[in-house]
Amino acid sequence: MATTALGAPQRQRRRHVTPYLLLIPAVAALLLGLGYPVYWQVVTSFQKFGLAQQFGQPPTFAGLDNYAKIFSDETAVAVVLRSIVFCLVNAGLTVLIGLAVALLMRAVHGWVKVVMQVAMLLAWATPVIAAVTVFRWLFDARTGVVNWFLVQLGFESYQGHAWLAEPLSFFFVATLIIVWMSVPFVALSLFAGLTQVNDELLEAARIDGANGRQILWRIIMPLVRPVLAIVLLLQIIWDLRVFAQIRLLQDAGAPVSETNLLGNFIYELGMARNNFGGAAAVSIFVLLLTIVLSAPYVRSLIKEDDA
Repeated sequence: MATTALGAPQRQRRRHVTPYLLLIPAVAALLLGLGYPVYWQVVTSFQKFGLAQQFGQPPTFAGLDNYAKIFSDETAVAVVLRSIVFCLVNAGLTVLIGLAVALLMRAVHGWVKVVMQVAMLLAWATPVIAAVTVFRWLFDARTGVVNWFLVQLGFESYQGHAWLAEPLSFFFVATLIIVWMSVPFVALSLFAGLTQVNDELLEAARIDGANGRQILWRIIMPLVRPVLAIVLLLQIIWDLRVFAQIRLLQDAGAPVSETNLLGNFIYELGMARNNFGGAAAVSIFVLLLTIVLSAPYVRSLIKEDDA
């Protein structure tokens, strides 16, 4: 038994192996469920793997050709830049609106809070196909409610306006859908964090003369920063992998080449062009890009945990 500087016996910290043994099934499931697909993607990204390989012909080694095409192809570069901008804009809007809704839910009481929470849950539970179908109807060029409403307000130029035919208005509609479906998770998560803020602490700040803005930025935000960082990290990961919403909107007549994001570009390479090696290379690139974009938030979470 070890002793302290004063000669008193010091108990050594015993490490129990039971928690680690209990983690083995979960780690094994992750390795089987995620490890093999990632391994297959890495191997395929270095191969020329097309339609012939699907019917049994052995693939040929391509080296870094599939990766080189990502940066040499102007279309691929445009998709990458478009995806990054779209991801950051949507993640930022979602977190800001979600924070505002969470603060509003904390400020109201009674049936108003219940109605807001139920509305958030219903929006969150709506299937992607149903949500996109509703928004496609709202922004339909001939029968859409949005065009009709704008015309009633005097904007005659929106008579028969095709929102999905132009890239800028297309991504405006896509942003509305994604933010509308993502805000409930952020709002409810931040509201759960706000419930841990002590009301007595806020009351003491008001007595000391702090206004609403000072209370928000100097008391509430530092307390909910860990939750805020987590939801922002998750939102960046989710928005970078958006596929279904964009694909369903493209089916309504949008220009595919000008509205593709990384998920849709991978689908086009693999399913439309039968270039599975190139699709695998882009998939690995998306994985690395996700790590790069999320690294600052993970680092901040680790620092806060160590503190």
